[in-house]
Amino acid sequence: MSSLRQAIAAATATLAEAGIDSAATDAELLAAHVAGLGRGRLALVDDPGIDFGDRYEQAVRRRARRIPLQHITGTAAFGPVEVRVGPGVFIPRPETEAMLEWACAQKLPPRPLIVDLCTGSGAIAAAMAARFPDARVVAVDDDPAALEYAAGNVSAAVELLRADVTAAELLDNLAGTVDLMVANPPYIPLGVPLEAEVAEHDPEHALFGGVDGLEVIRPIAGHAARLLRPGGLLAVEHDDTTSAATAEIIAATGVFHDVTPRCDLTGRHRFVTARAGARR
Repeated sequence: MSSLRQAIAAATATLAEAGIDSAATDAELLAAHVAGLGRGRLALVDDPGIDFGDRYEQAVRRRARRIPLQHITGTAAFGPVEVRVGPGVFIPRPETEAMLEWACAQKLPPRPLIVDLCTGSGAIAAAMAARFPDARVVAVDDDPAALEYAAGNVSAAVELLRADVTAAELLDNLAGTVDLMVANPPYIPLGVPLEAEVAEHDPEHALFGGVDGLEVIRPIAGHAARLLRPGGLLAVEHDDTTSAATAEIIAATGVFHDVTPRCDLTGRHRFVTARAGARR
């Protein structure tokens, strides 16, 4: 066995002992990061360099303390893009990629107007801009730390706006003109136990959506009813326990039809989509 494979095997054992379910994957991703290689090239390398061992051991120790892998590598993969992340910004999750795939599969008019609420790191906005290069993409968040990350992750085609997505007059100048609205708001109900990586490192502001997890989803549904053009599309991510409630909130606006609960890649109810009819 090569010295690199031995190091990865030892790291896998360390991370498994620390209670990390993805120990083998994380050990390989950390090795690739430290060695400056793509993960697929690890099998082709016997000796990654004289200083690899110490730097790899340090990275593994940090991960064993339940520091998120993405905080160690400084990046997170999300659909077709990779974004810079770190302390102070929510790490985009694979669960959200199902909503991204749905959004990217929609047929939008030429030069569409896309709004991304609660953009965080800007991952969804960056991916949407890559998928629809002629689109105007407006990405909104109220957290200056998140917007600082987003500014480094999105292209110049994305307009970043610092604003409270629960404010009644949000984006009033765009009323009735938006073709697609996507949102991954804070939606975890208060009191739900979380893994250490989430509880200790993701900002609370980006996690919790009030007692029922719907505190931010309610105003988002109202914004969508006001901002989307007739035929415009909405996708909102939610907690896996609040699918029916989210669908009811959207339907209760009286504007939407085709209100559809959808599942993430693990089969859990994760987001709701809808199409706007005539606005009130």
